[in-house]
Amino acid sequence: MTVAVGASFACHRPRGRVARRSRREDYLDDAIRSLRSRKAEDPEPCAIVIFGAFGDLTKRLVMPAIYNLGCEKVLPEKVAVIGVDLAEGDAESWKKHLHDMLESFIGNSSSEFDVDHIEEDTWKKLADTMQYVRGDMTKPDLYKDIGAALEKAGFAQGNAIFYFAIADRFFATVAQQLGEAKLTKQGEKNDGVPSFWRRVVVEKPFGHDVPSAIALNKSLLQTLEEDQIFRIDHFLGKETVQSIMTFRFANGMFEPIWNRDRISSVQITAAEVVGVEQRGKFYEPTGALRDMIPNHLFTLMAMVAMEPPVTFDAKGIRDRKAELFTSMPPLKPEDAVRGQYTAGEVQGKQCNAYRSEPNVSPQSNTETYVAMRVGIDSWRWAGVPFYLRTGKHMTDRLTEIAIRFKPAPTAHFQGTDIEELSANWLVVRIQPQEGISLQFEVKRPGPDVEVATVRMDFAYKDFFKHEPNVGYETLLYDVMIGDATLFNRADMVEDAWRVVQPILDAWKTGEPAMYASGSAGPKESDEMLAREGNHWRPVEGFIKK
Repeated sequence: MTVAVGASFACHRPRGRVARRSRREDYLDDAIRSLRSRKAEDPEPCAIVIFGAFGDLTKRLVMPAIYNLGCEKVLPEKVAVIGVDLAEGDAESWKKHLHDMLESFIGNSSSEFDVDHIEEDTWKKLADTMQYVRGDMTKPDLYKDIGAALEKAGFAQGNAIFYFAIADRFFATVAQQLGEAKLTKQGEKNDGVPSFWRRVVVEKPFGHDVPSAIALNKSLLQTLEEDQIFRIDHFLGKETVQSIMTFRFANGMFEPIWNRDRISSVQITAAEVVGVEQRGKFYEPTGALRDMIPNHLFTLMAMVAMEPPVTFDAKGIRDRKAELFTSMPPLKPEDAVRGQYTAGEVQGKQCNAYRSEPNVSPQSNTETYVAMRVGIDSWRWAGVPFYLRTGKHMTDRLTEIAIRFKPAPTAHFQGTDIEELSANWLVVRIQPQEGISLQFEVKRPGPDVEVATVRMDFAYKDFFKHEPNVGYETLLYDVMIGDATLFNRADMVEDAWRVVQPILDAWKTGEPAMYASGSAGPKESDEMLAREGNHWRPVEGFIKK
C-alpha cells in the first residue's frame, strides 16, 4: 500500500453554484486547525525535583526521558535537576549511578530506553546542574534542605516541578510537607498568571479504590490547586496513543461510522511476557486490575470512545473524557475474570509460578491477569461491548486497540454466506511495531467470484524517523509548559475507580483462575466473550511481519 504523508489535494467546485458545507465539515476543519496549532513552545527555566532519586522509576524512565529531552534540545536553557532520597550518597555518586544505568541500556531492545550510545556532551551539561538532597520525606528538616538546594540553583523564587517517583503511600505526606515549607506557593498573579509556578507530578496508582482516591485528592487539594497537579500516565506519552485523536478527528471518513450502527465490539489488549520480576512487594497488594485498568486501559478506551471535544484544548478534551467515565456503569462481577499465572514456558524460557516469585505469598490470590466487559451508556455506544484484558507471562508482548465492524447486511456471492465472511477490523497497534491496520474483503483473482481477506498496513517506522522515547518525554515537556491535556483530573480518577469498585469488593474472597505462563490467559476469559458470540483476537496480533 502506498501512503502519502502530508499530501494536499485541490477540490474544484461546480461553476455557478456555491457548494454548501455541512456543520460536520466545518467542525472537522476546526478540529484539524486546532490539532495542527499545538506547536512546540519553549519551556521556561525551571528546577525538576525528583523524590525517589535512587528508585527504579527514576532510573528506568524519568532520567532517561530528561536526558532524551536534552538530546533533542527541548529542555530550557536554564534547568536544574535535584534528586531527593533517603539512600546514602551525594551528588557525584548519584550522577555516576544514573550514568551507569543509562549505559547499561545501550543495545538492550527490551528496555524502554533503547539507544546505541550516550551523548556525553549532553549528559555532562545535564550532570552539571544536578544536586542530591538526602533525608527522610516525612521530616520537615528535609524540606528546608530542598529549599536551600532550590536557592543554590537560582530557583528560590522560580519555577519548580516536584516529581513524586515514590510509593503512593507517601504522596499525601510529601505534598503536605511541601505546602508547610511554602515550597508549593506560587508567585503573585498578574492577569491570572503567577509570576512563577510550582507543579507536582503524581505517579499511579491514584488510590486503591473509591474511598482512597477521594481521600488522596482531598489531601492534595488542601495544599495545591487542581491546575498544579499533573497525574501522569505514561501510556499517554506514547506517540501512537496521542495520534488516536488525530486519526479520529482529522480524517472525515471515520466519524460517520464511529458508532453503534457500524461497530459491533472493541477489544483493548495489554499483554506482557514479563512476570512480576522483583516487584512482588508492590504487586501483592496491587494486582493487575489496580495496576492497569483504571489508568492505562481506561485511558485507551477514553481516546477511542470520547465524544469530539468542543475545543481542542486541555479543558475541552478532559471534559469529554470525564463525560465518558461518568457514562460507564459500575461493573458486575459476572463481567470480569481474574487469573494468576502458573509455571510454564514463555518464548522458550522456563518461568516460575506467581506464587513462587520473590516477596509473594505461597497462598497468594493476587491476580496477574484480568479481563472485563465494559459498557457505555451513551447514544453513540449503547449496546457495544468494550472488552479489556491485561496480563503477565502471556504468549507475546502486545498492546493494541482492535475495532470490529458489523458485517454487511447481505452478501450476493454464490456459495458464500454472509456468516462466512471475515470481520472487518481496524487495529491500532501501540507496541511493539507501532502502526495501524485495516482488514477487509476483496475478490480473489480468477474466473470464480471468491472472497479473500486482505489488510492495509501502516507502520510508523516506514514513514517517520525513530526517536528514542520512553513515553515520558512528551509528558514532562507538557508539565514544563503547563499543558494538562494528557493528564487526569480528580473527578476522572474517582469515576474510574467507581466503575471497578464492585469487582474489587467481589474479589476480596475466592481465588483467581489459573493459566499457564506462555498462554493467552485462563479459559474463563474466553468463555466470557463466547457468551455473546465473540472471541479474543490472537495475542500475537497481525501487524507483525
